[in-house]
Amino acid sequence: MGTDQTRWIKIIGVEPEDAPCMYEALKADKRVILDQVGIFADGVAVRQAGEEPFRIARETVDEIILVKTDEICAAIKDIFDDTRSITEPAGALAVAGLKKYVEREGTQGTDLVAIDSGANMNFDRLRHVAERAEIGERREAIICVTIPEQPGSFRKFCGIIGLRGITEFNYRYGDNTQAHVFVGVQIHGGDVEKDALIKELTKSNYSVLDMTDNEMAKLHIRYMVGGHSGGHVTNERLFRFQFPERPGALLRFLNKIGERWNISLFHYRNHGAAYGRILTGIQVPSADTEEFQAFLDELGYEAFEETDNPAYQLFLS
Repeated sequence: MGTDQTRWIKIIGVEPEDAPCMYEALKADKRVILDQVGIFADGVAVRQAGEEPFRIARETVDEIILVKTDEICAAIKDIFDDTRSITEPAGALAVAGLKKYVEREGTQGTDLVAIDSGANMNFDRLRHVAERAEIGERREAIICVTIPEQPGSFRKFCGIIGLRGITEFNYRYGDNTQAHVFVGVQIHGGDVEKDALIKELTKSNYSVLDMTDNEMAKLHIRYMVGGHSGGHVTNERLFRFQFPERPGALLRFLNKIGERWNISLFHYRNHGAAYGRILTGIQVPSADTEEFQAFLDELGYEAFEETDNPAYQLFLS
């Protein structure tokens, strides 16, 4: 396929960004040994290209495209959506590379073939794939937003988000002036829509930091937002709520809370279930106990108080 008689065929290799042994070998025109190799796509996680594969690739491969882990996850989801088959990360590499090539070249009306090379998927790894596929497809933006620490701030912020689905919302009280919120937002227009959303929030005087490509934020920080309040939060009561999961449901929940009480802790993640689940801390003075109970009754959502839960007492209160 790489001979002079068939140069109308372009052969493109695909490797993970953190395991580019053939890419580096072709660039150096010799086999090289990588210092370290990422193992997410373990089927291609090698430090040095083989002697014979390198010889063949040097003669026939036109280029090597490198893809990110999130792009591999998105490709696995694409293959599943089309075929209801689940490939391993290495098996989906070619689809991830094909998508990147089409985006880069603006290719239309061309025959493109991606070789699916394996489906030896570890079941535990599916959790990571599901978590990251939307980001890899540029259908989810991860941002950190600083908002005023006062009742109603959450509702105002969500109003700017509009009817976009909120996929994640993490916050813990820090001080009495500012709140730092870790937010995942569903988008349909890729980076263009993400940038427009950030611009809109900035125009509304919010400080916004784009975390979509921040690996530490996606791997760790999203699970670590919280911790002890340091004794600064008074009259805090902790509740779990369940509500029907649909677009705008989170905003409707916040609208019902209104501006009456301050939210001191908030955790929400959309897992694609029929019901959304929220863990929230609300500052309720003892004098408001009856009014707050009436609010819970009127709210109409299933509520479970967790103020006495030892997990809360040890790690959050």
